[in-house]
Amino acid sequence: MPDLRNPGVVARVIVLVHLMLFAAAALDSRSYADAFTALATVAEPALLASLLAGYGAMPRLARLSWPAAVAVASVLVVSIVMALAVMLDPAEVLVLPWRQGLLGCLAVIVVAEYLRLRARAARPANAEARLNALQARIRPHFLFNSLTAVLSLIHVDPHRAEQVLEDLADLFRVLMSDNASLVAMAREVELVREYLRIESLRLGDRLQVRLEIDPAAEGALVPSLILQPLAENAIHHGIEPFAEVGDVTIRVGVIGGRLHIDATNPWRPQARIRPGNGMALGNIRERLDLHFDADASLRHGPIGNRYAVRIELPMRAPVRARP
Repeated sequence: MPDLRNPGVVARVIVLVHLMLFAAAALDSRSYADAFTALATVAEPALLASLLAGYGAMPRLARLSWPAAVAVASVLVVSIVMALAVMLDPAEVLVLPWRQGLLGCLAVIVVAEYLRLRARAARPANAEARLNALQARIRPHFLFNSLTAVLSLIHVDPHRAEQVLEDLADLFRVLMSDNASLVAMAREVELVREYLRIESLRLGDRLQVRLEIDPAAEGALVPSLILQPLAENAIHHGIEPFAEVGDVTIRVGVIGGRLHIDATNPWRPQARIRPGNGMALGNIRERLDLHFDADASLRHGPIGNRYAVRIELPMRAPVRARP
């Protein structure tokens, strides 16, 4: 079910309904202006009322199957349209309301089918985004250096070497799995902790890490692999190229009912940017667009001597099944 609380979805619904109004007015026997005015007099308030009702009912609609959600939306819209038609022209109570109601039902079906086809068309892009994520995340030198570090630990600290191998196995299992669904932020936090433990072994005291996670954010649903690429990007461009100590900070919190993710690393304007800069962020942005449309944003850029990335997205909790 499309998220009727998403600005992108709402904008598409409004545009599509108005395109249908323009087409219906062109086919009417009256003058174009009169026909459009007559149609819009009913359609505009009905559209607004339907969107407001959909906004309020979205948590319940999200639990329904696609056909059931379309049926519920059709009944709602037809009821609103017919009620408005009767209020505006009581003299046509036996004719006009049914005609307007059928038009409203047709509009619901057209809009629903358009959104369904658009979601289906996004699936290849989603698969491509997962492939790009896999290719962007598995860098050969990271695996080589991690395994070299494990080899150096096997005889002096076998327990720690075993822990690193377990972290590597967890990391690669997630990287190679189907990451099309949203996952809990708590899982992403654990994954990035495992990744940072491996990088700390490789880089030693050169890497200082600060993770600040708001407990209220741990249950939020987010695209898989949203934190680990931020950490990897920060290390790849802010820590690895330089011999001195550097720190990576990742903060996850809830502000104004929305989820905020911030990642910063040292920024040296005079340093040459390493190849591949922007690949990870571009991939994250693509997956945010696929999951949240216009309701999520990613901004990045230098702030003083730090490079900062900020992601903002809606707080989406898991849908609870009915008892």
